[in-house]
Amino acid sequence: MSDIHLPHDHHENSFISVSHMPDVGQFQTAADILKLLGDASRIRIFWILCHCETCVTNLSAMVKMSSPAVSHHLRQLKAAGLVSARRDGKEMYYTAANKPEADLLHHTIEQMIQISCPME
Repeated sequence: MSDIHLPHDHHENSFISVSHMPDVGQFQTAADILKLLGDASRIRIFWILCHCETCVTNLSAMVKMSSPAVSHHLRQLKAAGLVSARRDGKEMYYTAANKPEADLLHHTIEQMIQISCPME
C-alpha cells in the first residue's frame, strides 16, 4: 500500500501513510476470532485451557455442560488455532495453543474480567 491523500483537507491530518496498515484478510481474521469469543461458555472453556491440559470429560464437569456441547466449542476453538489437542491412547487432551494470539486473548480476557491467573 502507499500513501493516500484524503478527500477532505483537515490540514495536519490530510495526508496519511497506510503502508503499515494490515490487509483486509488480517482484519477479517481478527473479526472471526472476536466473533468466536462472543459466547461466554466458549470463553470459559478457552480460559480453563489456558491454565491446564484436560480431556473433554473433565472439562465438561468443570463447566457443567454436556460432553457434546463442550466438543462443539472445542472444534471451533481448534479450527481458529486457539486450542491444540494431543492423543494419549484413546483419550484426547486439550490445551490453549502455544501461539501469541492465544496468549494475547488469555491476558485480554483476564483484564476484562479482572481476575488473575492461579499460577501467577
